[in-house]
Amino acid sequence: MTVHDVIVIGGGQAGVSLGWYLRRAGLEYLILDAGDGPGGAWRHGWDSLRLFSPAGYSSLPGWLMPPPDHPGHPTRDDVVDYLTRYEARYALPIRRPVRVRTVTARPDHLALATDQGAFAARTVISATGTWSNPFVPDIPGRDGFGGVQLHSAHYRDPDAFAGQTVLVVGGGNSGAQIMAEVAPVARALWVTTQAPQFLPDDVDGRVLFERAVARMKAPQAQTPVGGFGDIVVVPPVLEARARGDLGTVRPFREMTATGVIWPDGAEMSVDAIIWCTGFRPALDHLTGLGVVEPDGKVAVQGQRSIREPRLWLAGYGDWTGPGSATLMGAARTARDLVSALVAATPSRPA
Repeated sequence: MTVHDVIVIGGGQAGVSLGWYLRRAGLEYLILDAGDGPGGAWRHGWDSLRLFSPAGYSSLPGWLMPPPDHPGHPTRDDVVDYLTRYEARYALPIRRPVRVRTVTARPDHLALATDQGAFAARTVISATGTWSNPFVPDIPGRDGFGGVQLHSAHYRDPDAFAGQTVLVVGGGNSGAQIMAEVAPVARALWVTTQAPQFLPDDVDGRVLFERAVARMKAPQAQTPVGGFGDIVVVPPVLEARARGDLGTVRPFREMTATGVIWPDGAEMSVDAIIWCTGFRPALDHLTGLGVVEPDGKVAVQGQRSIREPRLWLAGYGDWTGPGSATLMGAARTARDLVSALVAATPSRPA
């Protein structure tokens, strides 16, 4: 069996950014991606999804994202097209669809069991992201609810909810944007644990990324900074706010077969609940290495696993690099990781 220098698990924005830097470093590598085509999690975004920033600020290493041929920031489809052309432009060695089931340790390599056979590498970089591991809170009665429950990971457009009573649960950017387009067609309530925090109207994703970097430095600088949970006032959110559609209520305490029960005991019939409650790192394939901690993350120093030094991680959130789960953070994360990987890798005879 061929033992690769590096195998990257995941061919989304983090994976292809890593591919660019690995090639530049002269390392032999292979990217295994579970998707049916390029684009990573962007393939699954809802129809109206747009970036928070201009194309030039949401680019991967080596090639700026071309500006869209329409007004406004790039759409989901623009990003998928860019990632597709990026792979082709650099002829990245991606094999798909290949789903990695488990990674286990061997004396001289890491072994990957997949649905397409076995692979081996001296170093593995896990870049599977979070989209495939959506989080829904364990609300009493949730399993007995007879209506529609849909996570934002699988939301597409508001048409299916026209005329229905809908709860949009979650106070982040996805909750705000989905509420903004569901409210005009449905009887919608936005359910959040606290009043949403909106950024100033002129702030976009560039400021969010700068805040993520500042947040990583905050323990030393003791500087208060905002987070990615703060809501960017993109045009649909601005329009919804002007309509008065972005008022919120606090969470219900229980779910029933037909609806929810609020903290004061009042019952409400509900047709559908859209859970905009975030994601967790998709790391099931690493459980065989014994590196996944009780909090669902991997303990890292930099981006390298402390328990298994042949394992590196990218693209899961700030704990694997500032803004690493964003397009604008993927390039910096990949650059830093590959630089550290090269420095830590002993040279082998040709």
